[in-house]
Amino acid sequence: MKLTDINIKKAKPRDKPRKMSDGGGLYILIETTGGKLWRFQYRFEGKQKLLALGKYPDVSLQEARERHLEARKQLTHGIDPAAVKQAQKAAGKERLANSFEVVAREWFEVWKEDKSESTRNRALIMLKKDMFPNIGGKPVSGISAQEILAVCRRVESRGAIDTAHRVKDTISQIIRYAIATGRADRDPVPDLRGALKTAQTKNFPAFIEPDKVAELLRAIDAYQGTPVVRAALRIAPLVFVRPVELRTAKWADIDLDRAEWKYTVSKTKTEHLVPLSRQTVEILKDLYQLTGEDEYVFPGVRPGRPMSDMTINRALQTMGYDTKTEMTGHGFRAMARTILHERLRFPEEFIERQLAHSKKDPNKGAYDRTKFIDDRRPMMQTWADYLDDLKTGNCAKVVPFDRVAV
Repeated sequence: MKLTDINIKKAKPRDKPRKMSDGGGLYILIETTGGKLWRFQYRFEGKQKLLALGKYPDVSLQEARERHLEARKQLTHGIDPAAVKQAQKAAGKERLANSFEVVAREWFEVWKEDKSESTRNRALIMLKKDMFPNIGGKPVSGISAQEILAVCRRVESRGAIDTAHRVKDTISQIIRYAIATGRADRDPVPDLRGALKTAQTKNFPAFIEPDKVAELLRAIDAYQGTPVVRAALRIAPLVFVRPVELRTAKWADIDLDRAEWKYTVSKTKTEHLVPLSRQTVEILKDLYQLTGEDEYVFPGVRPGRPMSDMTINRALQTMGYDTKTEMTGHGFRAMARTILHERLRFPEEFIERQLAHSKKDPNKGAYDRTKFIDDRRPMMQTWADYLDDLKTGNCAKVVPFDRVAV
């Protein structure tokens, strides 16, 4: 007698599991706990086998019969239904293992190693907010250019044009990582060239007028924060390196006797040398009394970690400066770049090398490795002296660099 929903619902558990047959090997197993499980009992190549078809009421009587019918069709074609189910399960696990989110998280662990905390956090927010909800569950090898564009368009729709471009570039990096690890064949992101709105280039706010620079330097000298942060603020305009390179500076890389600081540039991964002015060396010697036992010149609150990437900007904010419109830690670079060239008239190639900007050689296709070290040493001392004169209001005596003498 065929099963009905009514008699299935009324079926009560007993001391032992029992079967209620629907015919053709299909039955529902009533467990002692009250669970009701669909089963198909059949023979394949002379062996009796059992196929699970789901749990009632998640799988209705009608759906169980449809699954049963499909399994019987497979048998008539010499196919074992249990083997089909196992293969589908394995394929599902493989798709899950190769989903965009799984590959992206794997890529992130590799990518984050040499990135600052703020950079890592920004990337993780983009992944979780803009990418995973939309394409996270899709196989990384099957994501199309149209799907990527849809993700970027959603970001654009909230006015975040720059973020949309970063999302596109990050997706490209992840897919290229998938290609390198054998889980994708092609990166469709290049197909989107020109499809997004043009990102607006943003410059870090910075003071480039001598009077404003003088006021800033006096404010730094009057800063009442911790000695470590105060030292970082005083050194920042003197060396004008990238903020991440300043805050992660290590004593092992600084030679106070030779007045040199050597480190690997975070952006280009090349070795860089910063000649240290007399003023910079004096500040570092004083600071060594406080942090010389630490690995980092500017240690953070947490042991074994450098100063936070937000420390300099927060200090500037404490001093009354708006880091969105007036001055940032990165702004010391623009400040030095502009004044050294326009007012002190040092050659651009000296300044660019000191900023650790790599210049492409259009003829050789390689990075220009001219270092100008002997020229940069007097430039850095002249710069430090100029800043001192700005603070005291005596900048008129500074003699501009003589281009002809180069």
